[in-house]
Amino acid sequence: MSSSPFYDFDTPVDRRGTGSEKWDKYRGKDVLPLWVADMDFTSPPEIIRALRQRVEHGVFGYGAPPAELAPAIRDYLAAEYGWEVAPDGLVWLPGLASGLHLACRAAGNEGDGVIVCPPIYPPFLAAPRRAGRALISVPLRQRDGRWEHDLAALEQAVTLRSRLLMLCHPHNPVGRVYGREELTAVADFARQHDLIVCSDEIHCDLILDADKRHVPFAALGADAAQRSITLMAPSKTFNLPGLGFSFAVIPNAELRQRFRAVMAGIVPPVNIFGFVAAKAAYREGAAWRRALLDYLRQNRAAVTAAVAALPGLAMVPPQATYLAWIDARGLGLADPARFFEEAGVGLSDGKDFGAAGYVRLNFGCPRSTLEEALRRIAQAIGGRRGR
Repeated sequence: MSSSPFYDFDTPVDRRGTGSEKWDKYRGKDVLPLWVADMDFTSPPEIIRALRQRVEHGVFGYGAPPAELAPAIRDYLAAEYGWEVAPDGLVWLPGLASGLHLACRAAGNEGDGVIVCPPIYPPFLAAPRRAGRALISVPLRQRDGRWEHDLAALEQAVTLRSRLLMLCHPHNPVGRVYGREELTAVADFARQHDLIVCSDEIHCDLILDADKRHVPFAALGADAAQRSITLMAPSKTFNLPGLGFSFAVIPNAELRQRFRAVMAGIVPPVNIFGFVAAKAAYREGAAWRRALLDYLRQNRAAVTAAVAALPGLAMVPPQATYLAWIDARGLGLADPARFFEEAGVGLSDGKDFGAAGYVRLNFGCPRSTLEEALRRIAQAIGGRRGR
């Protein structure tokens, strides 16, 4: 049965043979792909309808953002997060990962330091090096059953040549929603050391805990705003990553100019369908998102219960996203991702996030797919213990 009278998340959609990165990785194999962060749900019908209308127009020339797009985004951010964004603060991007790379190039000069806090989305670890910056890794810590920034370690690691702090908020892969107090402490640290903060907030619309609320880093105050690059997109929330649309919010005019300068001649324009989908998402996607969140909460509960029942696995339930960060070190395996892949479940390898021994499971899929994946995981662990 569907979790919503309006939207069906239960019926599996066959993505094999559709040019899907997620599913083509295991083409011809009996492996359920729960790795890369896209969902196995059809996008909202409101978005599909808008795209169909654009296709039927039949002319696909060079694109420009619809006049209604910026107001739609600004209205959405104001309504959802109480964040007032100036019209000239938006920069269109063909993808969020490119925004991370651009932020590294816009902050400081070659050899300057960029601080990241693993475990973290792999482009955070790659972008500083590709920009000729020094990667300063300050791991998150677990305390009182939650993941958090280690402010003392940040103070020890920062250098006179540190120029950028890369924040993931909510944090991929651990699923933390950072509260105002925590973010203020990060903002104070950035102010004291004159750091730009690039805040990846792509999962901000996927808060699962009812008592949590997303606070944009740039909305903390004037100083935080003026030193911030915020990266956002509808792609994770509405399952649109293949359409290549995201945006940066950069209130500081000088920083925005530097960001645009490193884009020039290299970063392609946004796909015309990305513009169309984004406008529909922010104007018409609210009901679908509410239904999605209800479904994801149930999937999270299923994963949490399964992991708790399996010896050798541990997990802090994610407060946001559709990603479960599972500690598999208790299994004593050299390569847990390969172990589960051989059992028929494709998970993301924790090494790619800077944390060997962990795996990331994407539960943005129909319940039947998730239940079969959890059954295979349990069978594999049970079979190993039985030997």
